[in-house]
Amino acid sequence: MPFIQINILKGRSPEKKERLIKEVSDLVSEVLESPVQNVRVMINEVEPEHWGIAGESVKKRNEVST
Repeated sequence: MPFIQINILKGRSPEKKERLIKEVSDLVSEVLESPVQNVRVMINEVEPEHWGIAGESVKKRNEVST
């Protein structure tokens, strides 16, 4: 049974997350030749201050770029 975990920054709309779950499930089902009913997807939403890139949080990087 495929189980996919996706980490994204908080802030996406519920509609975008629904679409992501649907499209990832369909793709995994096709590639692995597994019934879509067996595919599990978990989205983990991370606060921008908890996600770092090149030694800085995304929150800090966004503050600098605005």
